[in-house]
Amino acid sequence: MTAVPRVHIELRLRELKQLFNSMDPSPFHERDLDAAAEEFIVDWARELPAGQEFELSIRLGTPPDPVQAAGVEEAVRNYFQQQAERKRRALRRMFRLGRYSLAVGILFLAGCLTLSRVLGQVFEASSLFATLELTLDIIGWVALWRPLEIFLYDWWPLRADRRLCDRLGRMRVRVLLPEG
Repeated sequence: MTAVPRVHIELRLRELKQLFNSMDPSPFHERDLDAAAEEFIVDWARELPAGQEFELSIRLGTPPDPVQAAGVEEAVRNYFQQQAERKRRALRRMFRLGRYSLAVGILFLAGCLTLSRVLGQVFEASSLFATLELTLDIIGWVALWRPLEIFLYDWWPLRADRRLCDRLGRMRVRVLLPEG
């Protein structure tokens, strides 16, 4: 079995504390990443080729607490695995909303088309009711816009983000101590 090539992301920090959200009271290995650090890592990862695994090198300006330095890889992986799980749940919610919206849209379309046909039969010679009939047809079809948008377009970026977080949740993390 051949090893999957790894691409490098390098993050430079003055101290290890900058990597994590200082307001998060969770234990070290469960802490959220600092928003700026997360954005940097994710933005770099998005630019790198798909199908390759990542390796994060954190270059520090000051020596870290050895216990915390040893737990950085686990903490970073945990964070991105949690993000991937959040994206999975969001994707499930989006599809559930899409199914519900599609059901409502189809019922609404059926009602609009039925009313349109009834009006067309009752008032067949009136141009006013012909306009109303056409308007009901259009409104009925427009009701399907949002569910179709969900199923055709909206889920792709969320799926891509989930896959990226899955890859980031597997990445190797190295802490590089200051030289000197």
